[in-house]
Amino acid sequence: MTSDAPGRILEMLRNRQARLSGAEISKVLGISRSAIWKHIRALRREGYQIEAKPASGYRLIAAPSHLTAWEIQAGLETEEIGTKTHLFSNVDSSNTVAFQLALKGASEGEVVVVDSQTAGKGRMGRRWESPTGVNIYLSIILRPLFPPSKIPLITLMTAIACVEAIEEVTQMLPAIKWPNDLLLGEKKLGGILTEADMEMDRINFVIVGIGINVNMRSSAFPPSIRDTATSLREALGRQVSRVLLIQVLLRKFEQWYTRFKEGRGEAIKGRWEELARIRGKEVTIDFMGETVQGHALEIDADGALLVQEAGGEVKRIVAGDVHVSLLPANRHHLFEDDTGVFF
Repeated sequence: MTSDAPGRILEMLRNRQARLSGAEISKVLGISRSAIWKHIRALRREGYQIEAKPASGYRLIAAPSHLTAWEIQAGLETEEIGTKTHLFSNVDSSNTVAFQLALKGASEGEVVVVDSQTAGKGRMGRRWESPTGVNIYLSIILRPLFPPSKIPLITLMTAIACVEAIEEVTQMLPAIKWPNDLLLGEKKLGGILTEADMEMDRINFVIVGIGINVNMRSSAFPPSIRDTATSLREALGRQVSRVLLIQVLLRKFEQWYTRFKEGRGEAIKGRWEELARIRGKEVTIDFMGETVQGHALEIDADGALLVQEAGGEVKRIVAGDVHVSLLPANRHHLFEDDTGVFF
């Protein structure tokens, strides 16, 4: 967890071409010169190159290549989401850490960012590969004042925020695969895992976990998923700033979460439908030994996918692995109501 002062000093240094004097920092932050020097040393320990000259002031020379909470917050354009960031170099899972923080009273909008995970969580108990220094693994703590039936909509709006952030940073537009995958072409780029602590009629908190493959090379993927997974670096042929992508992602997330809190489910529904790219497609869903095949019709009030089989029977699918064929016909439309998708 970060102290506020180093982040504010870093932001001041970033916004100045000339040197920043200790007197200016002291006046803005209301702290002593010795406190300023203490925070400068803390920033240096994190890898920031800060030049200091007597009677002249401080100047930022370079930032570290690894993630720091200060680096994320220095350019963060949000009012709540991510303004308090917990950063860890290595944990079992960002969702697990965020869940424990929420149980201890962490506020809405607090974010856990980790550089690597030893037990990253995927859907249906699967492992999420989480090597060090290349990808984004973060979890957001939410405390929405809505009934549990509204939780699925959070997954939808999170997928929208991820896609829009990636598009803004890279000019590439991923697709959303029901219920929670981000795709580039036919390959998996990222995923979302929503977990909640709730009672029958109230939500205590929601943890939204996001994993995006950013700078991972194809050779680093395990052989079992090398042909089905990709990263932004593989698609672009260059590295992408994880800090910038996190900042844009948190801004987009806050924008869509504001719509969610305002009850604007239709706006989320419409945008998700644009990005899901499953409308009118032939789908096959595998779940717990059962296979359902047919046309995707719609998402019902509880977020389940309705699939019409060849004989006309409509099956209600609440979870599963979805395989979408490239069917040219557009005989049916997929849409979701304001409760969205839950898995």
